Amino acid sequence: MIEIIPAMDLIDGKCVRLTRGDFELKTIYSDEPLDIAKGFEAAGLMRLHMVDLDGAKSGSPKNISVLEHVAKHTSLKIDFGGGIKSDADLESVFSAGAAMANIGSLATTAPDTFLSWVKRYGGARILLGADAKDGNVAINGWQTVTAIEITEFVSRNARLGVTSIFVTDISRDGAMIGPAIELYEQIISLVPDLNLIASGGVRSMRDVEELERIGCSGVIVGKAIYEGRITLKELSNYAG
Repeated sequence: MIEIIPAMDLIDGKCVRLTRGDFELKTIYSDEPLDIAKGFEAAGLMRLHMVDLDGAKSGSPKNISVLEHVAKHTSLKIDFGGGIKSDADLESVFSAGAAMANIGSLATTAPDTFLSWVKRYGGARILLGADAKDGNVAINGWQTVTAIEITEFVSRNARLGVTSIFVTDISRDGAMIGPAIELYEQIISLVPDLNLIASGGVRSMRDVEELERIGCSGVIVGKAIYEGRITLKELSNYAG
């Protein structure tokens, strides 16, 4: 069964969602991230995808205190990302209670450092985040589009020992237009053993079912939950 992973994006300690990665298109959903996290936990969900958007934009984690608070008061398995660039950043994230660190930009800008973390901590604790815009990898909080093709980037990292990757199609993120099914099918055909987590565009449980059908191991769901398109009751059917 596909794993449902609710998303929590943070700016200034608040739960927000962006549309297509645009910081100007920001909706604040809650001033109390812990309350949101407890709702996910009560529904039986076990994971939480927490993104420090301030950190992603600035280049160093800024919402560590929120991570620590949620980790301390829930049993959710949290993957945390946004601005993790150094050993000290990574250690602070793990010390604050993250079960996994999701790493994006660094895997492109400093691949040797990233792969050393994969070797040191293992694929179970280092989750690669690959963000795509027009088929190429985007970094630095989606503000910089590289010349690296997303499929090549994913395939190369899988060959080098990365076992879990979440891929976000930026054009779909927060836009409620459906996930990038063709892109995920292409990746799965290239790297069939990869734990591929879909992210971006999910608008209904039908999308979740389609992602499960094509072979995604997990799906990150954000705006559809916050906008009430998918209920916690529906998600509870995938709990555990």
